[in-house]
Amino acid sequence: MRKEKDKVKIIPLGGLNEIGKNLTAIEYKNDIVVIDCGLKFPDEEMLGIDVVIPDISYLQKNTEKVKGIFLTHGHEDHIGALPYVLKELNVPVYGTKLTLGIVQTKLKEHNLLSVVDLRCIKPKDMVKLENVSVEFIRTSHSIADSVAIAIHTPAGVVLHTGDFKIDYTPIDGHVADLARFAELGKKGVSVMLADSTNVERPGYTMSESIVGDTFQEIFSCAKGRIIVATFASHVHRIQQIIRAAVKYDRKVAVSGRSMENIMEVGVELGYITAEKDVFINVDNINKYPENKIVIITTGSQGEPMSALSRMAASEHKKINILPGDMVVISANPIPGNEKLISRVINQLFKKGAQVIYESLADVHVSGHACQEELKLMHTLVKPKFFIPVHGEYRHLKQHGELAIKLGMPSNNVIIADNGDVIEVSRDSIRKNGTVVSGQVFVDGLGVGDVGNIVLRDRKHLSQDGILTVVVTIEKESGSVIAGPDIISRGFVYVRESEDLMGEARDLVRNALRECEEKHITEWASIKSNIKEVLRMFLYEKTKRKPMILPIIMEI
Repeated sequence: MRKEKDKVKIIPLGGLNEIGKNLTAIEYKNDIVVIDCGLKFPDEEMLGIDVVIPDISYLQKNTEKVKGIFLTHGHEDHIGALPYVLKELNVPVYGTKLTLGIVQTKLKEHNLLSVVDLRCIKPKDMVKLENVSVEFIRTSHSIADSVAIAIHTPAGVVLHTGDFKIDYTPIDGHVADLARFAELGKKGVSVMLADSTNVERPGYTMSESIVGDTFQEIFSCAKGRIIVATFASHVHRIQQIIRAAVKYDRKVAVSGRSMENIMEVGVELGYITAEKDVFINVDNINKYPENKIVIITTGSQGEPMSALSRMAASEHKKINILPGDMVVISANPIPGNEKLISRVINQLFKKGAQVIYESLADVHVSGHACQEELKLMHTLVKPKFFIPVHGEYRHLKQHGELAIKLGMPSNNVIIADNGDVIEVSRDSIRKNGTVVSGQVFVDGLGVGDVGNIVLRDRKHLSQDGILTVVVTIEKESGSVIAGPDIISRGFVYVRESEDLMGEARDLVRNALRECEEKHITEWASIKSNIKEVLRMFLYEKTKRKPMILPIIMEI
């Protein structure tokens, strides 16, 4: 008879109430299985931040238990934090061939490739650990080689679907292993964690092959060059562009560092196939007629430094947009990027290009399951308990309600947050406390050295600017020898505000005189007095609150 104390802990450290930064720890006795290790890109409030990664303090405290990081697929929001996390956790990384191929290029950039233990797996493989076994199940997504992960424990099976859709006509012919999901459902799945991204969309997600048909139509009527912007990791999309190029006798050039990296990996591993003479270097595009060229590029999200954005702004070193070019933006705007994409589209139109994007043609389909596909997954797996993942709160909530409509008791659905510890036994599921979680900011070479206080200062500086007050004081007497000099940056232009700056200097002189008369010699107190008188004066005169930075030199 199985002991009631047999429990699995499920601890999401990222990916809930947000899109991105996916990382979930599944813990049973001495085994912690980490599923995915992603990043997310900063929002507008995170000034100067490059990327955001999960806080892995809990995993660092339990390093001896962490048996490996198991990857569902090769998108940035699932693998992007690996170079940072692997510097803190020396554990094996398991993934499919393409996923690890992409991971290798990332680790190379960080000089980590030689020290990381990468272990290639295939769908249907089973990795046996001390107390649990980890199984990989083929799925369909907007990147090849994606898998779901089933963790077999004495307390029941935990199934994580990863990102998935149900595509009956995938480009590579590898259909999701629905039979295995049904088999697991028949044997009994204790808890399922499932992708919630498209839960608000009714019906089914269209097959990727639909996009291929659209490309064939576009290529058949294009008179000039064709420039296609898409996600670098979408090897199936890239393969379809290449097929259309070959059919209409066009050469293919690639622009954008991430696109070049993925193309190299995809060709080397056999996920992207074409004769060698199809590909040309971007330096040589002017040697061919315009109607014989296809350029595959990054920048489908309007990112300011991407290749397409630089083309649209006439800042690309090798490619200028010409009247008659056809630009295809083969991607959906990620929420928050709509303005960036709109700006790029407007610039392209102004340069005489014809621009095709999702609202004009079927040049993009999602990689995530819509409502009917989610219902199918729930019906096949028949989990006892359910935790919706991979989505903002509204997505998680609606996915939970969808499970309840399919007959699951409401008490068996947990809407979790990052850091929650969810305990699952054969007969129960409940939240039992929290662990440290959150976000770590990566800024340049600094990881975690920029926190909320620094971000607050950056926001303050960006909105109101800074005033630096420089004063020189004699050490013995405390009397002012030079200054105060006031330097303004981002607040007012000094020459145009001489009266304001003159009054400010007088106020600072008075404040310093008062300190001298009261024998106040501590620098902190003197600085505090300068800040206070200036803050009140400047707000009264300008209704603005610049950052005030007093600098005292003592001689």
